[in-house]
Amino acid sequence: MALWIGIDVGGTKCAAVAARADGERPMILAKRRFATSDYPRWQDMLSALADAVDAMCASVGDTPCGIGISCGGPLDSRSGLVLSPPNLPGWDSVPITDWFSRRFGVPAFLQNDANACAVAEWRFGAGQGCKNMIFLTFGTGLGAGLILDGRLYSGTNDMAGEVGHIRLMPDGPVGYGKAGSFEGFCSGGGIAQLASIRLPAFLQSGGQTSLSPDDLSAKTVALHADAGDAFAQAVYDEVGARLGAGLSVLIDLLNPERIVIGSIFARSGYLLRAQMERVLHAESLVRSCQVCSVVPAALGDEIGDYAALGVLACGLEESE
Repeated sequence: MALWIGIDVGGTKCAAVAARADGERPMILAKRRFATSDYPRWQDMLSALADAVDAMCASVGDTPCGIGISCGGPLDSRSGLVLSPPNLPGWDSVPITDWFSRRFGVPAFLQNDANACAVAEWRFGAGQGCKNMIFLTFGTGLGAGLILDGRLYSGTNDMAGEVGHIRLMPDGPVGYGKAGSFEGFCSGGGIAQLASIRLPAFLQSGGQTSLSPDDLSAKTVALHADAGDAFAQAVYDEVGARLGAGLSVLIDLLNPERIVIGSIFARSGYLLRAQMERVLHAESLVRSCQVCSVVPAALGDEIGDYAALGVLACGLEESE
């Protein structure tokens, strides 16, 4: 079995993994992590990752057959360039695939993180067996990856799947620089904003909540909703309804067989599902809705590792 290398580049941490293709899901053999802030220059970070790859290859006694790279956008996957992501200052037109290809003498492939996660869930997780699948991040922000007709669809210049920018309401919490956007309602920051927006009116109406106005994160609101707090439950009901509205647009437009949602939905989907399904059934086309299931992501905290490995798997297949 060939040795695969995955590189995950993020604003907080970067990681390298070594794995064997083993059945339905690669078997991860080793992993190295680095704080991005410890390496201000991209050259230094790539060198640290490459040294880690060397060490992992030595530990397993093999050389890699290729390298898959997952990184936050914008980027040019075809040219292998990282194009100034907002969370990676100084990473301007970085030729990341060429750098790793020259360093190790093997092909390297690049995708933005949402697309890479979509590929990972499609090949190794909750989307296995699908021909048409949508993956939504639903974490700090709301990104998406599209698997259409059995292939990753990235668009003309890697901008396909930016569903967080869709406006759902004329006003509301801000996400993707747009008030009332899909990301504004369906993201960690958006849930916190929504709770802050709704709390004054709730209190003025005589409502009571155990939530502190100084601690309205998505996590704390979920914990209080789970404990029966009426205000917290109302916030998650509203988020679930907006999620259903956004998914209805995607279902009507793309007719997927499965929508896989990560992070907050994977942890707190039980707080969102009733309102999500109510709106889905009211808003989307019946025949399209009937063939689409909405499920939580399966790869959990390891999705970044499998995302990079999925990029490599697809890249190797397409280059054959």
